[in-house]
Formats: sequence, structure tokens, C-alpha cells
Amino acid sequence: MDYEEHNKTYNGFIKFTKYTTVFCILILIFLAAFVY
Repeated sequence: MDYEEHNKTYNGFIKFTKYTTVFCILILIFLAAFVY
């Protein structure tokens, strides 16, 4: 695997992690609003 491909994979992973984190936070907020 060359360096360019590694960077692409890394950036994709970072983006995926960011979206997953935001998604989890939104779910937590939704559940908190739903419960209280």
C-alpha cells in the first residue's frame, strides 16, 4: 500500500469516526429528551 492510498484510507476513517461520534451524540440527546 503506497503512501497516497494510506492517506486516503486514513482520511476516510477520520471522516467516518467523526460522523459516528456526532450520530451517537444526537442519539443520546434524543433519548435524554425522550425520557425527561
